Amino acid sequence: MILSAPALAQAPAADAAAADAAAAEAEQGLGEIVVTATRSAQSIQKVPISMQALGAEKLQERQVKGLSDFAALLPSVSFEGIGPGRNTAFFRGIVPAGGAYASVGYYLDDMPITGTEVPDIHAYDLERVEALSGPQGTLYGAGSLAGTIRLITNKPKLDKFEFGYDVEANKYGKGDFGGQLESYINVPLAPTLAVRAMGYYRRDGGYIDNTPNNGTFNDGSSSTLTLGDNNPNTSYTLDNSDIAKDDYNTIREFGGRFQLLWQPTEGWDITPEITAQKQVARGYFGYDPRVGDLEVHDYDQTKNDDRWYQAALSIHGHIGDWDIVSATGYFKRRTRTLNDYTYYTVTYDGFGPGYESYLQFFDNCTGSGASQQCQMINPTQYYHADTHRNKFTQELRISTPKDWPFDVTVGGFYQRQKNELNTSYAIRGLDTITGYTATGGGDVAGGLIGVPAMYGIAYDEDGNPYFDTSDVINANGNPLGTMILGTQAVKGDAFYYVEQDQLYHDKAIFAEGHYNITPTLKLTGGIRYFWTDYKVRGFAGVAGSAAGVGCTTPLPDDERLTCVNTNPNAADGTGRYKEDGETHKVALDWQFQPDKMVYFNYSTGFRPGGFNRPLRIRSLGKIVNVAPFKSETLTNFEIGVKTTWNNIFRFNAAVYYEKWNNIQYGVVVSGAQGAGMTGNAGKAEVKGIEYDADLRLGKVTISTSGAFNDAKLKGDFCNFALNTETESIAQLSSCTLGEFVEGSSPPTPQVAAANGTRLPRQPRFKGTTSIRYDTDLGDYAAYIQGAALYQTGATQDLNVESNELLGNTKGFVSFDFSGGIKKDNWSVTLFLQNAFDKRGQLTRNTFCSIDFCANSSRTFTIKPQFFGIRFGQKF
Repeated sequence: MILSAPALAQAPAADAAAADAAAAEAEQGLGEIVVTATRSAQSIQKVPISMQALGAEKLQERQVKGLSDFAALLPSVSFEGIGPGRNTAFFRGIVPAGGAYASVGYYLDDMPITGTEVPDIHAYDLERVEALSGPQGTLYGAGSLAGTIRLITNKPKLDKFEFGYDVEANKYGKGDFGGQLESYINVPLAPTLAVRAMGYYRRDGGYIDNTPNNGTFNDGSSSTLTLGDNNPNTSYTLDNSDIAKDDYNTIREFGGRFQLLWQPTEGWDITPEITAQKQVARGYFGYDPRVGDLEVHDYDQTKNDDRWYQAALSIHGHIGDWDIVSATGYFKRRTRTLNDYTYYTVTYDGFGPGYESYLQFFDNCTGSGASQQCQMINPTQYYHADTHRNKFTQELRISTPKDWPFDVTVGGFYQRQKNELNTSYAIRGLDTITGYTATGGGDVAGGLIGVPAMYGIAYDEDGNPYFDTSDVINANGNPLGTMILGTQAVKGDAFYYVEQDQLYHDKAIFAEGHYNITPTLKLTGGIRYFWTDYKVRGFAGVAGSAAGVGCTTPLPDDERLTCVNTNPNAADGTGRYKEDGETHKVALDWQFQPDKMVYFNYSTGFRPGGFNRPLRIRSLGKIVNVAPFKSETLTNFEIGVKTTWNNIFRFNAAVYYEKWNNIQYGVVVSGAQGAGMTGNAGKAEVKGIEYDADLRLGKVTISTSGAFNDAKLKGDFCNFALNTETESIAQLSSCTLGEFVEGSSPPTPQVAAANGTRLPRQPRFKGTTSIRYDTDLGDYAAYIQGAALYQTGATQDLNVESNELLGNTKGFVSFDFSGGIKKDNWSVTLFLQNAFDKRGQLTRNTFCSIDFCANSSRTFTIKPQFFGIRFGQKF
């Protein structure tokens, strides 16, 4: 088992007793691990599901600071993303290809922070991290289709004063210096009242260099853009020298937590708490091997300012012999993001003539009327977003008395989440430009660039542009002018803008019970019935999209939702979706010896469906409907063993088979001007094995864990396309590999993903092994430890063509070393991670669509060589 320090039960008095007993036991062998994965405290060896736990000592030994760090130590967990606060975790290769909900539950104590791109919760003053593999829908609901990650905090203690701090200085091998200061305090205020607080500050030095491009792209070609025509007088050379910087991907972060424990009467605990954090991460955390080792070419700023807090109130008590738990939470998060989007502009520039109106914009003019002459501005795009998320959660659980022949926990759950999206794909200064070049204006004979146009431009039979003198667009313009007055900005400086309010409601009732058929044979059953509904209202599109629903652009800066195109078929423009259903589980475990168990677990999970907005099809000149997508389900069959031998060897393993049905799949529809939709595409299956083991031989402890996953599609995923007869978008009824959808432009393959295609992001095998030696050096307790991380390569996208553009990641092995001494209440630790500075590839991503931006993809790796020293004291 990965946990190397005892994980404790909930009640403070029981915590202290359990800690003392576990510590004494650990002197002789392996300590007991107590978890709350099934909503009650019990030994991990008695829980009939595959799960792992990382204790406080292990988190510190392995320098775990956030999601990407502890995900590396969990063999069944993989993730994708482009930096802290922008990563999403997965279990066993169940990687969503579309839809709005996450597939993995992410919890801070009992409160869900479920979603994609979850915050990077700082790992300090934690009791443990629990990772529950497989569907956990019965107890954890819609967000736990494939698994659940729980971060369990240390709770206030009534019987002792505690204070501690840790100071760390660190450095990335060839990168910058960093460090952090962390501290906690626990103060009993009265026999029934205690508080606990934690605070920290962290600065990570960077290790990615944004190097000067020196007039070239990453493939060595010229970085001069032709700007959508063949005119030698229109060009723009990309130059990033103004923002080039070494070690540009820094992190600055601070936060804290405050908890209060009040026992108003015997058997009742009331625990309010609040956790808050602000993290500012700059730059990309992946690099472009085509530029150089740990190097990129960025042409605009990339920054993620992520601030959030979670307030929670937990009430645990007893009415008679009945156990009652109420968990109330409110989560508020705001992220303000900047991102370089230059490569989207580069892609449009590569389309050739006819794209002037996307690339040539003018300001800084002299003269007036027909003699006005304007200068071209920087046409490159950047991304900026301001996203607000607010979530209220309430759960109530009631458990039967302990002396009953069976035990049952029943409960109810309610969640309301509102997201406010304000997202701009923008060009700096676009909102104040004087005009832009008409399509064809760059190559029309005699055309004057940056001069107001009098006539529109048309094309002859040979595809050559000419001035259409019958189309007077500006009587005061120049007959040879090619600039259309006005701006293509939708709102602010956005060329493409998304402004939406999303509202989610989730309600559920659930029950899970256990019955001992014999003293050693236990049956577990659970069921959850759920109701979910979703509403979305807002705007998404370019200026033409706004004009299509009667709106004048630019939209006002000081108001939201003044233009709505989410659902033109609804009177209020709102897109709606609702669904209900159930998920269930059955488990049978046989404790054939007091310290050995075999179990069978059958469980199901779900991920709700959602609304698809109608799409505008250029060739039809109208908006067509897109059907909503339905929920997807996961069914898990698992057989496992959990064994302990003479309290010095622990071995746990599980073999599983998972069926993933009605997979939600996102596609960009041909002819829909780059807009996408989500449909239910098909099926997949996962076959795998997970294991973990610990061996303690005197002063030596060997720990290992690993997972093998064979995850692939069952059957072809037929693509989604426009049916011109019904004027609707739907999945093809049949498809042939290598063939294209008739009439699609650009050509759309009939098969989006082929039968047998590996599910992306998850390596076939991933594991970690550590060897630790503890000893005494005089009055000092000392240890040294070596650890290895290893995994095979992984595909990166379900679509075969997109995956070929990105390329697979490669397998790797890396080594970490640490050592320390401890005396009385102080300790010193030295650590060296990725000792040989390997580029262990975890994932490969693009910020814009793979088809457009594969040539600028970034490879995200484990940390490069990272070393430091930590000093701490505990009182």
